[in-house]
Amino acid sequence: MKEYLYYSRHARTSGNFDMNNLMKAGRMDIACQIIISSFFLSHDIRKDVKLHLVFDGPPDPPKHLELFPGENLKANNENKIIHFSKKDVAWVIKKVLYGYEKYKKRKKDNEKVTVVPGYYVEKKPLESVVDQFIEEGKTVFILDRKGEDIRNVKKLDNVVFIIGDQDGIPKDKIRRIKKKGAKLISIGPKTYFASQVLTIIQNELDRREI
Repeated sequence: MKEYLYYSRHARTSGNFDMNNLMKAGRMDIACQIIISSFFLSHDIRKDVKLHLVFDGPPDPPKHLELFPGENLKANNENKIIHFSKKDVAWVIKKVLYGYEKYKKRKKDNEKVTVVPGYYVEKKPLESVVDQFIEEGKTVFILDRKGEDIRNVKKLDNVVFIIGDQDGIPKDKIRRIKKKGAKLISIGPKTYFASQVLTIIQNELDRREI
């Protein structure tokens, strides 16, 4: 299984954002593109991917969304032609965030809410999510130009890749999660869009048949 985490400083932490203006929802358009890059191929769907989204924007940060739809992802017809848009994906995010708001009165703040099978949300910061990865025995990589080249890393199974938004992950958070054992990894000297970073990593894992 491939596992990724996208961190956004500004993405809305409530479902009351405008799907017609995703850029003003704390660049929710980038989160939507990350989801598309995680699960969708041309005429096919990835069912072996788990995606974590950590949003730190208003009004109720932080929120940790966990998406592992697996077999629930289906093409729309026998030819595997898949129809979707950023608005479709934004609706999924909206539904998950609203799911937390709907059930939070019945649960403790740190308790995970299952919105529907494969879609979960909880109030948990990035550092605590990394703690969870470490406890599960996973290697945690933070994407950074100063990191080790991914092509020189021999073992890339049972890992989680952390990708920051357009502003990057705050330095204090990087310091804290590095102290927990996270390592820096690079896909090369150029700076790419977050969704492009994820696609490049996907390609590297595909070539290694992971």
